[in-house]
Amino acid sequence: MSARALPLGPVMLDVAGTRLTDAERERLLDPLVGGVILFARNFTDSETLIELTSEIRALRKPALLIAVDHEGGRVQRFRTDGFTQLPAMAVLGRLWEGDHVAALDAARSTGFVLAAELIAHGVDLSFAPVLDLDYGCSRVVGDRSFHRDPQVVTSLAGALCAGMQEAGMGSVGKHFPGHGFVEADSHHEIPVDQRDFDTVWDADIQPYRHRLLRRLSGVMPAHVIYENIDPRPAGFSSFWLQEVLRARLGFDGVIFSDDLTMEGATVAGDIVARARSAFEAGCDMVLVCNRPDLASDLLDRWAPVVSDATRARIAGLRPRPRFADPFALELSEPYRSAREAVRQLAEPMA
Repeated sequence: MSARALPLGPVMLDVAGTRLTDAERERLLDPLVGGVILFARNFTDSETLIELTSEIRALRKPALLIAVDHEGGRVQRFRTDGFTQLPAMAVLGRLWEGDHVAALDAARSTGFVLAAELIAHGVDLSFAPVLDLDYGCSRVVGDRSFHRDPQVVTSLAGALCAGMQEAGMGSVGKHFPGHGFVEADSHHEIPVDQRDFDTVWDADIQPYRHRLLRRLSGVMPAHVIYENIDPRPAGFSSFWLQEVLRARLGFDGVIFSDDLTMEGATVAGDIVARARSAFEAGCDMVLVCNRPDLASDLLDRWAPVVSDATRARIAGLRPRPRFADPFALELSEPYRSAREAVRQLAEPMA
């Protein structure tokens, strides 16, 4: 079957296993769909992952974007057979305490290995890095954060993004404007942050106020309500996305919603209301994960008008790969050197 010519749409969905079902193929051919997010369940070994990503790419022209949450530490979907165990970002933060230069080198190597291995398996994008500050209280952030100090977060994230870019991949900063201060996990609860704007601006938003923002291909907002600033979660707030992120900070990349099936998104209503609210607030692409019933409902009932600017931003996420496959990767001395450095970092976690 030849690839169907369709522009990339504003919805990113998941699939259940290591091969596409007929129902999933039909869903992924919907004009609203623009991407696929993969999970650990989509991986058994290197070969089957390449087969899956190739199958997804063959459906449409241009090919659907393929993304994954692949940060390191406890949020790393693929860990064996062609994938290096990556350190949690807090490991890099602790290294910074003793040796700034070593930490920056390690962060760059980590970003390079992360991106090079994914690209070699047909994955276009990782939702990384986490730019949240580690206040020591968040149940969902924790060691996913580089550090408590926003300047350290900015420096290490910049080095990680540089490594990803060197391998040919963009990066996505999350969770704007900052998820680290609230204890509640937005996967299961509706977090509320009671700080005022100036406090958030001076601390959590610092990494986004830096030239690091120009390195980011995308930003993912938090399902957090900053109730003294806006009664809506950041991902549904035109104040946060258009006034602050676009206008005040000047970000011109892709804005992704966080997963609209999370508890923190339910305040916006049913799945169509959530997608509509996120899109109207300024998101370019909305994620619907682990609920194929809701994904089908959204595709049946949502009819957004997608601007040329949104489509161009989404299309611009395509990587510029240095390594076409795992074999080419293994022949690369820079990759082998970076991988050894990363393995030494991750050894204490094993």
